[in-house]
Amino acid sequence: QVQLVESGGGLVQPGGSLRLSCTASGLTGNYAMSWYRQAPGKQRELVASITTASSTNYADSVKGRFTISRGNAKNTVYLQMNSLKSEDTAVYYCKILSTWGQGTQVTVSS
Repeated sequence: QVQLVESGGGLVQPGGSLRLSCTASGLTGNYAMSWYRQAPGKQRELVASITTASSTNYADSVKGRFTISRGNAKNTVYLQMNSLKSEDTAVYYCKILSTWGQGTQVTVSS
């Protein structure tokens, strides 16, 4: 059974930074991983994704501010979020194959 564990969310002031972490268990190989987010009243949207070869893709709204990377451990991914804005406030979800993490809240507010 595939399971995802996320961490790193919290409250941060505009312009601040946070790093989210996600580790998947229950898989025998490496897979592409993604971060999504869902703000109140909005649809869930793709934030960033990374392939097994570390090729990355970003939503236009986060390009230049967020960085997705893979960890040394199998199926571990990070999301470094810099220059955070109030509009980045959302629950952030990690995804691998068809499995979602439980979500971690990111709140950007002064």
